[in-house]
Amino acid sequence: MSEPTVGTARRADDRMVERAQADPHRPRFHFVSPAGWLNDPNGLGLWDGTYHLFYQYNPYSPVHDRIHWGHATSTDLVRWTDEPVALVPGETGPDVEGCWSGVLVDDGGTPTIVYSGRHDGRELPCVATGSSDLRAWTPVEENPVIAATPPGVDVTAFRDHCVWREDGRWRQLVGSGIRGRGGAAFLYDSTDLRSWEYVGPLVVGDASIGEAGEPDWTGTMWECVDLFRLTAQDAARDVLVFSAWDEGVTHHPLYWIGAYEGDVFTPHRLGRLDYGGRHFYAPQTFQDVQGRRLVFGWLQEGRPDAASLLAGWSGVMSLPRHVTLAPDGTLAQEPAAEVSLLRRGGIRTVPGRLSAGERRVVAITGDQLDLEIDVVLTAGSSLELDVRAAGPVDDAAGERTRLLLERDGGGAIMLRLDRSRSSLDAAVDATPRSGEVPTEPDGAVRLRVIVDHSALEVFANGRPLTARIYPTRPDATGVELAASSGAVTVTRLESWHMADAWDHRSRELWPGTP
Repeated sequence: MSEPTVGTARRADDRMVERAQADPHRPRFHFVSPAGWLNDPNGLGLWDGTYHLFYQYNPYSPVHDRIHWGHATSTDLVRWTDEPVALVPGETGPDVEGCWSGVLVDDGGTPTIVYSGRHDGRELPCVATGSSDLRAWTPVEENPVIAATPPGVDVTAFRDHCVWREDGRWRQLVGSGIRGRGGAAFLYDSTDLRSWEYVGPLVVGDASIGEAGEPDWTGTMWECVDLFRLTAQDAARDVLVFSAWDEGVTHHPLYWIGAYEGDVFTPHRLGRLDYGGRHFYAPQTFQDVQGRRLVFGWLQEGRPDAASLLAGWSGVMSLPRHVTLAPDGTLAQEPAAEVSLLRRGGIRTVPGRLSAGERRVVAITGDQLDLEIDVVLTAGSSLELDVRAAGPVDDAAGERTRLLLERDGGGAIMLRLDRSRSSLDAAVDATPRSGEVPTEPDGAVRLRVIVDHSALEVFANGRPLTARIYPTRPDATGVELAASSGAVTVTRLESWHMADAWDHRSRELWPGTP
């Protein structure tokens, strides 16, 4: 047991904030911290009618070091108010090296955070209780509430938490891995959130299956484990989301569809949570009063650390997404309905047929856009959508980010992201990304593309692909459509400019109303 010691944090330096706000790559309607470093979403939830978003935060520099918990609030999930820093590493004690990821729970009316405190290079579970407005937090004197990793188990790491109430007691999962086997989620049980009994591994992965670093490899350690149940058409499915991790090798988000019963989760089907890999990482979900399962994820940077240091900020939060069960039993994701509150100046383009090789310029331009395109692909056809485009398509000095929908002769449809010409800066990430799209019988695809400066979120029939892009040309704002092969029919094309979610000069809410 150790006495709680509460550190103090100042706001991000005003000069760093000014640099961050001046950066043309900084998103304007995705959530970002005032400046400094942002990573995992934490403590998501609705409390007394207000949404709370906590997040991993370093207010002093855009690097991952001595992590705090940042805090923001919203009444609509998309427009945010910056709040005082919530958790600050202690001057001594179990979180002296950082307050790492965790969750917010309601302990009989007391807001309570369960998080990973870092001390002497390792992480252990800690607890803090909050004021009624969730602005002031006090670590409990029992910290760390779990004093060691499971006895007799050689773990690769031990951090991040999922906590829920079940049959009158608390249950907790801690993300981990068993050396030589694979990632794991360890299950604990408690009556008071302070004293925890180790139950055993809820589920253990197998790192020997698949290729290390490949998008469906389950890794040697699981970060940010999250267990929840989804119901569709009277069928319930349990879902375990985790971020597969192996230092220096890979990190990407995956999920198991399975069955949670007793003290065991039986996995049935593995899926990729986002085709963007590390650009949508460490997701956390919560259920709102409407019964929706909502998720946020961390959009990691795709430019060198030196560029982030110069810009004064690093890390973007995804837009809120609604997670559902798809008809084929996989997970489907779409932007939460509230995202449309930021739409301005809609443009509807006359639909039509594109012949092979035909290219059209779309009427809308910009670096803050929301595009909805319904398209029908014939066998062997493909659609190209270019965003953040500058210059003719064959101009070597031009820039454009290309999305491709390709339907093969057997009817399967692939979504591909080509960033080879996204930026004239050769130092930024241009790795291609791709994944399979659920196929409608007629080859129909509902495509939604959201562009926010360097943040790109794409949804194709409920499958997401997230990425970061860094155009250098100020005129890289064009949107173009083309049929690169076969016949393609566009049945609907609507687009909107998106308003800022922040007034970056005052750190207050953007004053506009929908």
